[in-house]
Amino acid sequence: MNVLLVDDDRELLELLRFALRRAGLDTIVAHDSPTALHLFDAEHPDVVVLDVNLGAWNGFELLQELRRGGDVPVIMLTAHGAEEDKIRGLELGADDYMTKPFSHRELVARIRAQLRRRGRDMPEQTTGPRVYDVGPLHLNVAEHVVKKDGQPVSLTVTEFRLLHALMLQAGTVVPTRTLLKRVWRHDDPGDSDVVRVTVHRLRRKLEDDPAHPRYLQTVPGVGVMLTAADAEPVPTT
Repeated sequence: MNVLLVDDDRELLELLRFALRRAGLDTIVAHDSPTALHLFDAEHPDVVVLDVNLGAWNGFELLQELRRGGDVPVIMLTAHGAEEDKIRGLELGADDYMTKPFSHRELVARIRAQLRRRGRDMPEQTTGPRVYDVGPLHLNVAEHVVKKDGQPVSLTVTEFRLLHALMLQAGTVVPTRTLLKRVWRHDDPGDSDVVRVTVHRLRRKLEDDPAHPRYLQTVPGVGVMLTAADAEPVPTT
Protein backbone atom coordinates (compact mmCIF):
# COMPACT_ATOMS: atom_id res chain seq x y z
CA MET A 1 0.00 0.00 0.00
CA ASN A 2 1.47 3.34 -1.11
CA VAL A 3 0.78 6.72 0.47
CA LEU A 4 1.62 9.85 -1.54
CA LEU A 5 2.63 12.73 0.76
CA VAL A 6 2.47 16.19 -0.83
CA ASP A 7 3.80 19.22 1.08
CA ASP A 8 6.31 21.97 0.30
CA ASP A 9 7.70 21.71 3.85
CA ARG A 10 10.57 19.27 3.29
CA GLU A 11 11.32 18.85 7.00
CA LEU A 12 7.71 17.95 7.76
CA LEU A 13 7.64 15.52 4.84
CA GLU A 14 10.66 13.66 6.16
CA LEU A 15 9.10 13.43 9.63
CA LEU A 16 5.84 12.13 8.18
CA ARG A 17 7.62 9.65 5.93
CA PHE A 18 9.58 8.32 8.91
CA ALA A 19 6.42 8.00 11.03
CA LEU A 20 4.49 6.23 8.28
CA ARG A 21 7.33 3.83 7.54
CA ARG A 22 7.54 2.92 11.23
CA ALA A 23 3.83 2.12 11.01
CA GLY A 24 4.49 -0.21 8.07
CA LEU A 25 3.20 2.11 5.33
CA ASP A 26 5.13 2.63 2.10
CA THR A 27 5.46 6.30 1.19
CA ILE A 28 6.37 8.46 -1.77
CA VAL A 29 6.82 12.21 -1.41
CA ALA A 30 6.38 15.29 -3.57
CA HIS A 31 7.24 18.91 -2.78
CA ASP A 32 5.14 20.50 -5.52
CA SER A 33 2.09 19.84 -7.69
CA PRO A 34 3.81 18.84 -10.98
CA THR A 35 5.90 16.21 -9.16
CA ALA A 36 2.82 15.01 -7.30
CA LEU A 37 0.86 14.56 -10.53
CA HIS A 38 3.76 12.65 -12.12
CA LEU A 39 4.04 10.32 -9.12
CA PHE A 40 0.27 9.91 -8.95
CA ASP A 41 0.18 8.68 -12.55
CA ALA A 42 3.33 6.58 -12.26
CA GLU A 43 2.92 5.00 -8.82
CA HIS A 44 -0.89 4.75 -8.46
CA PRO A 45 -0.96 5.48 -4.71
CA ASP A 46 -3.71 4.10 -2.52
CA VAL A 47 -4.08 7.29 -0.43
CA VAL A 48 -2.93 10.89 -0.94
CA VAL A 49 -2.11 13.22 1.97
CA LEU A 50 -2.17 16.73 0.53
CA ASP A 51 -1.32 20.10 2.08
CA VAL A 52 -3.44 23.08 1.06
CA ASN A 53 -0.46 25.44 0.72
CA LEU A 54 1.82 24.38 -2.13
CA GLY A 55 3.03 27.71 -3.42
CA ALA A 56 2.12 28.88 -6.93
CA TRP A 57 -0.15 25.90 -7.67
CA ASN A 58 -2.14 25.34 -4.50
CA GLY A 59 -3.49 22.13 -3.07
CA PHE A 60 -7.04 22.84 -4.23
CA GLU A 61 -5.98 22.94 -7.88
CA LEU A 62 -4.02 19.73 -7.42
CA LEU A 63 -7.01 18.10 -5.72
CA GLN A 64 -9.17 18.91 -8.74
CA GLU A 65 -6.61 17.28 -11.03
CA LEU A 66 -6.40 14.20 -8.82
CA ARG A 67 -10.18 13.87 -8.83
CA ARG A 68 -10.16 13.83 -12.63
CA GLY A 69 -7.84 10.83 -12.41
CA GLY A 70 -10.06 8.68 -10.20
CA ASP A 71 -11.49 8.20 -6.73
CA VAL A 72 -8.30 7.64 -4.70
CA PRO A 73 -8.95 8.82 -1.12
CA VAL A 74 -7.45 12.23 -0.32
CA ILE A 75 -6.74 13.62 3.15
CA MET A 76 -6.26 17.40 3.15
CA LEU A 77 -3.96 19.15 5.63
CA THR A 78 -5.09 22.64 6.65
CA ALA A 79 -3.77 25.35 8.94
CA HIS A 80 -5.28 25.74 12.38
CA GLY A 81 -8.53 27.68 12.25
CA ALA A 82 -8.70 27.72 8.43
CA GLU A 83 -12.40 26.85 8.32
CA GLU A 84 -12.85 28.02 4.72
CA ASP A 85 -9.98 25.78 3.57
CA LYS A 86 -11.62 22.74 5.16
CA ILE A 87 -14.97 23.41 3.53
CA ARG A 88 -13.46 24.19 0.14
CA GLY A 89 -11.35 21.02 0.18
CA LEU A 90 -14.35 18.87 1.06
CA GLU A 91 -16.47 20.57 -1.60
CA LEU A 92 -13.82 19.74 -4.21
CA GLY A 93 -13.84 16.07 -3.27
CA ALA A 94 -11.45 15.54 -0.35
CA ASP A 95 -12.41 12.55 1.78
CA ASP A 96 -11.10 13.80 5.11
CA TYR A 97 -9.05 16.62 6.58
CA MET A 98 -6.65 17.21 9.44
CA THR A 99 -5.71 20.50 11.05
CA LYS A 100 -2.08 21.32 11.76
CA PRO A 101 -0.53 20.64 14.18
CA PHE A 102 -1.60 16.99 14.44
CA SER A 103 -0.19 13.82 15.95
CA HIS A 104 1.52 11.26 13.74
CA ARG A 105 -0.55 8.52 15.37
CA GLU A 106 -3.79 10.20 14.33
CA LEU A 107 -2.55 10.62 10.76
CA VAL A 108 -1.61 6.94 10.61
CA ALA A 109 -5.04 5.99 11.98
CA ARG A 110 -6.85 8.09 9.40
CA ILE A 111 -4.71 6.76 6.57
CA ARG A 112 -5.46 3.20 7.65
CA ALA A 113 -9.16 4.04 7.76
CA GLN A 114 -8.91 5.30 4.18
CA LEU A 115 -7.06 2.14 3.14
CA ARG A 116 -9.88 0.03 4.60
CA ARG A 117 -12.36 2.08 2.58
CA ARG A 118 -10.17 1.74 -0.49
CA GLY A 119 -10.58 -2.02 -0.09
CA ARG A 120 -14.32 -1.42 0.30
CA ASP A 121 -14.10 -3.12 3.66
CA MET A 122 -17.36 -2.73 5.55
CA PRO A 123 -17.08 -5.64 7.99
CA GLU A 124 -20.04 -4.60 10.10
CA GLN A 125 -22.30 -5.05 7.07
CA THR A 126 -20.91 -8.13 5.33
CA THR A 127 -23.78 -10.36 6.46
CA GLY A 128 -26.48 -7.98 5.23
CA PRO A 129 -27.93 -7.40 1.78
CA ARG A 130 -25.55 -6.59 -1.04
CA VAL A 131 -28.06 -4.69 -3.19
CA TYR A 132 -30.22 -1.78 -2.04
CA ASP A 133 -33.04 0.12 -3.70
CA VAL A 134 -34.58 3.27 -2.25
CA GLY A 135 -36.95 5.00 -4.64
CA PRO A 136 -35.04 5.54 -7.92
CA LEU A 137 -31.68 4.95 -6.21
CA HIS A 138 -29.91 1.61 -6.61
CA LEU A 139 -26.68 0.58 -4.86
CA ASN A 140 -24.77 -2.65 -5.44
CA VAL A 141 -22.09 -3.23 -2.80
CA ALA A 142 -20.25 -6.08 -4.54
CA GLU A 143 -19.97 -4.21 -7.86
CA HIS A 144 -19.49 -0.78 -6.22
CA VAL A 145 -22.19 0.62 -8.49
CA VAL A 146 -24.78 3.33 -7.89
CA LYS A 147 -27.59 4.13 -10.31
CA LYS A 148 -30.44 6.61 -10.39
CA ASP A 149 -33.37 5.73 -12.63
CA GLY A 150 -31.15 3.08 -14.17
CA GLN A 151 -28.36 5.52 -15.07
CA PRO A 152 -24.88 5.12 -13.49
CA VAL A 153 -23.79 7.77 -11.01
CA SER A 154 -20.07 8.31 -10.38
CA LEU A 155 -19.27 8.56 -6.66
CA THR A 156 -16.02 8.74 -4.73
CA VAL A 157 -15.28 5.95 -2.24
CA THR A 158 -16.40 8.14 0.66
CA GLU A 159 -19.61 9.25 -1.08
CA PHE A 160 -20.41 5.60 -1.83
CA ARG A 161 -19.86 4.58 1.79
CA LEU A 162 -22.02 7.43 3.07
CA LEU A 163 -24.87 6.53 0.73
CA HIS A 164 -24.52 2.87 1.74
CA ALA A 165 -24.70 3.78 5.45
CA LEU A 166 -27.84 5.86 4.84
CA MET A 167 -29.47 3.13 2.74
CA LEU A 168 -28.97 0.66 5.59
CA GLN A 169 -31.33 2.80 7.69
CA ALA A 170 -33.47 4.39 4.99
CA GLY A 171 -36.45 6.26 6.38
CA THR A 172 -34.80 6.97 9.74
CA VAL A 173 -32.48 9.74 10.84
CA VAL A 174 -28.90 8.53 11.21
CA PRO A 175 -27.03 10.65 13.80
CA THR A 176 -24.01 12.58 12.57
CA ARG A 177 -21.77 10.86 15.11
CA THR A 178 -22.91 7.44 13.88
CA LEU A 179 -22.06 8.41 10.30
CA LEU A 180 -18.61 9.61 11.38
CA LYS A 181 -17.97 6.24 13.01
CA ARG A 182 -19.26 4.15 10.12
CA VAL A 183 -17.88 6.12 7.19
CA TRP A 184 -14.83 7.98 8.51
CA ARG A 185 -13.92 5.60 11.37
CA HIS A 186 -13.75 8.36 13.97
CA ASP A 187 -16.36 10.30 15.91
CA ASP A 188 -14.88 13.68 16.75
CA PRO A 189 -17.92 16.01 17.06
CA GLY A 190 -15.75 18.81 15.67
CA ASP A 191 -15.61 16.97 12.34
CA SER A 192 -19.32 17.30 11.59
CA ASP A 193 -18.47 19.52 8.59
CA VAL A 194 -17.09 16.50 6.75
CA VAL A 195 -20.52 14.86 6.93
CA ARG A 196 -22.40 18.02 5.99
CA VAL A 197 -20.25 18.77 2.96
CA THR A 198 -20.21 15.16 1.72
CA VAL A 199 -24.01 15.10 1.92
CA HIS A 200 -24.00 18.31 -0.12
CA ARG A 201 -21.80 16.63 -2.74
CA LEU A 202 -24.14 13.65 -2.88
CA ARG A 203 -27.11 15.95 -3.38
CA ARG A 204 -25.46 17.52 -6.40
CA LYS A 205 -25.12 14.06 -7.92
CA LEU A 206 -28.41 12.46 -6.87
CA GLU A 207 -31.04 15.19 -6.54
CA ASP A 208 -32.97 16.79 -9.40
CA ASP A 209 -32.90 20.04 -7.42
CA PRO A 210 -30.14 19.96 -4.77
CA ALA A 211 -31.53 23.10 -3.12
CA HIS A 212 -34.82 21.24 -2.48
CA PRO A 213 -33.74 17.63 -1.86
CA ARG A 214 -36.25 14.78 -1.98
CA TYR A 215 -33.94 11.96 -0.91
CA LEU A 216 -31.12 13.28 1.28
CA GLN A 217 -32.63 15.31 4.09
CA THR A 218 -30.78 16.86 7.03
CA VAL A 219 -32.26 17.23 10.49
CA PRO A 220 -30.27 20.13 12.01
CA GLY A 221 -28.38 19.17 15.14
CA VAL A 222 -29.30 15.49 14.74
CA GLY A 223 -28.23 13.82 11.50
CA VAL A 224 -29.20 12.79 7.98
CA MET A 225 -32.09 10.73 6.57
CA LEU A 226 -32.44 9.01 3.21
CA THR A 227 -36.07 8.94 2.11
CA ALA A 228 -37.96 7.29 -0.72
CA ALA A 229 -39.05 8.93 -3.97
CA ASP A 230 -42.46 10.12 -2.73
CA ALA A 231 -41.00 12.41 -0.08
CA GLU A 232 -41.77 16.10 -0.35
CA PRO A 233 -38.79 18.32 -1.24
CA VAL A 234 -37.31 20.14 1.75
CA PRO A 235 -35.29 23.36 1.34
CA THR A 236 -31.69 23.05 2.54
CA THR A 237 -30.49 25.20 5.39
